Amino acid sequence: MPDFKIPPFPPFAARKFAFAPPDPRRDSPRVPRTVYLDHNATTPLDAGVREAMLPFLGEVWGNPSSVHHIGRRARALLDAFRDRLAARFRCKPSEVVFTSGGTESNNLAVFGAARLGAAAGKRHLITSPTEHHAVLNAFEALRDREGFELTLLPVDAWGRVSPENLRRVLRPDTALVSVMAANNETGTVQPVAELGTLCRERGVLFHTDAVQWFGKLPVETVHAFQADLVSLCAHKIHGPKGAGALFIRSPLLPPASHVGGPQENERRAGTENLAAIAGLVEAVERFTAPPVFAMAGIRALRDELRSRLGSIEGVRLWTPAEASLPNTVAVSVEGADSIALLAGLDLAGVCASSGAACSAGSVEPSHVLAAQGASPAEANALIRFSLGREVSQPDITHAAEAFAGVVSQCRSAGAGDR
Repeated sequence: MPDFKIPPFPPFAARKFAFAPPDPRRDSPRVPRTVYLDHNATTPLDAGVREAMLPFLGEVWGNPSSVHHIGRRARALLDAFRDRLAARFRCKPSEVVFTSGGTESNNLAVFGAARLGAAAGKRHLITSPTEHHAVLNAFEALRDREGFELTLLPVDAWGRVSPENLRRVLRPDTALVSVMAANNETGTVQPVAELGTLCRERGVLFHTDAVQWFGKLPVETVHAFQADLVSLCAHKIHGPKGAGALFIRSPLLPPASHVGGPQENERRAGTENLAAIAGLVEAVERFTAPPVFAMAGIRALRDELRSRLGSIEGVRLWTPAEASLPNTVAVSVEGADSIALLAGLDLAGVCASSGAACSAGSVEPSHVLAAQGASPAEANALIRFSLGREVSQPDITHAAEAFAGVVSQCRSAGAGDR
């Protein structure tokens, strides 16, 4: 039998690839132009933020929990990042917990605050039905698995929570209220400061998922939300994925949602990701004051897109003209569904999103629109456009014209199927 040797595999840096990474700003031969209108889902990593992360991908590699000088250097830089984020939001460094992103921040807040309340005999929870699933599913798990009682606040046709409704359902045994600052699907902004003040008057902990707020609306201090816990993440503001933070108002010390180490003052086990934290802090400092999305140009382009889409027959607007994120437009389309609309838009070079989750061919209607009174057909036909800093007037024109054409095609196809 001939002697056979497997050739050595070249190191990653030496490998030759036959493809280049896609550039969303470069025209493709398949589409006339590419317009990215899905910034509420994620944003491209800013070059300056990436530069700030680079030393922590090579030069600074120590474990911040190690006692030797390499670990102590990493610890000193971790503490410096915590100080910088605290200075930006005018809170104490001890009130900042670094996490892996918005989902973990929300889970840590909800599970931790609820269990803290349960230890004091409070087992009633309140949230809204339009929350991100990172919040809503956490509350449902507490109800279904740990015996908490859950109240869902009603919302109006634009998805807003009424402070008066919250006042009516607060009880002596209410442990936690959580209402998001701004909705990720429709862009609706909630009166969180008023809700938080009401909770504080009644001695109830208040959490707000502010992931979509930061970078889009002004915030001088984290205390402006009047919340005991505030969630944020980096990749919505041109930072890296896998990086987030949770503000926990002192002296609260909710139990950790997962265990294994004493990191983050025993509130979040796991070795800190210094590169991601560097990117988070750099993005917050660069893009939240002033907000990177709230420029007058973005709002004007959003308003134009909102007007053009709303003028199409059978298209219903779900984003309020006022008290909404300056970059977001959400619509539903009569006689069509989200999957077909998104596929058509993608072929036309327009990257948008939907409130629906598609898994193995099944479509889950938007729970946000359903809570706002939408019919099942409307909830199953949500399209969200979310603008960013590089979107231009020609992009809006292309997106509006492409959307009108895709709507017409979807309706024609639907009529043919019947």
